[in-house]
Amino acid sequence: MEFKNLVKLAKIASQVKPSSTYSFEGESFTASEINETLKNELAKIAGNYHLYEKNKHTIFALIEEVIDDILPQRVLEEYGMFAEIMTVPQGDKAIFKQKVTSASRRRAKQFITKVGLAGIYEVFKLDGRSYEIPTTAFGGAAQISIEEFLDGRLDFNELTNIVMEGLDESIYLEIEKALISAVDSLGVNNKYAGAGFNEAAMDRLVSVADSYGKSTIYCTYEFAATMVPSEGWVSDNMKDQKWNNGYLANYKGHNVLVLNQSLTDETNTTKVIDPAYAWIIPAGSNEKPVKIAFEGQTLIDDRKNDDWSKEIQVYRKLGVGALITNNICVYRNTSLTKDVAQQGSI
Repeated sequence: MEFKNLVKLAKIASQVKPSSTYSFEGESFTASEINETLKNELAKIAGNYHLYEKNKHTIFALIEEVIDDILPQRVLEEYGMFAEIMTVPQGDKAIFKQKVTSASRRRAKQFITKVGLAGIYEVFKLDGRSYEIPTTAFGGAAQISIEEFLDGRLDFNELTNIVMEGLDESIYLEIEKALISAVDSLGVNNKYAGAGFNEAAMDRLVSVADSYGKSTIYCTYEFAATMVPSEGWVSDNMKDQKWNNGYLANYKGHNVLVLNQSLTDETNTTKVIDPAYAWIIPAGSNEKPVKIAFEGQTLIDDRKNDDWSKEIQVYRKLGVGALITNNICVYRNTSLTKDVAQQGSI
């Protein structure tokens, strides 16, 4: 199969859903057929160790193209509601132009925060203002044993998704750093901190954000689970929803969107994202608070270890920053921490 068709097939395979059908070369295929076809094509060029050594740069180029195409789409799907994303060629600067509306001229003071990897820096003024998001390298590695090559257990989709999940988690963590670093820029009426869930305090923040447009609450599952009425349940439906989902997906007419959570390592002791924070962001905000920049392309190489296992190393340049306006509110539940509480041992 020609390389361009192999790339097309790999991009489809990296996004397949089990119950869907997909079109490739004018024909319709199931998800399993797409994966099987890709597996067979890869076996022709990397079905054993020697084939892999001969064609590894083709494999790397394939993974690089898939990541460069799919990762920004995945980030946009996950964070597009509050993040603006830009991809620039290697060596170029990611310049985000501030959007100025009549509403923002009238009442929305904007704060530029130096956060994330290297912060946001104002670089020049045009009709409005423009800001540069500096990028830096993010890297990772996945180890593949020689037996996995010899046994034909090298799974392209699994390897590619591990890489993308690692990069996606890095971006998510930088988003959190950017937003938390920006809290100090907000006025006292835009934030609240206290132990537990204070319904009156959340109502006040929601009303502030709502004055700029109907707001949505973004938080982790752990925070969402605490958002229950202080004076008893309003309806049996709410009780059922809390029991079935673990949290209420709607807070007094406002959608509650639960952000993904994960753990830093296999010890399961520390959460990646601080669950204490909830962000109340008005819908349709002209200026999205988070800026994400991708520079250049993904680069992949490998290294042989002493035991002949392979370490697939990945390199990607990206940057994250926050441009905070006074239409955004934040609630911090100080009783929630990144530590996983140990209730006992077996």
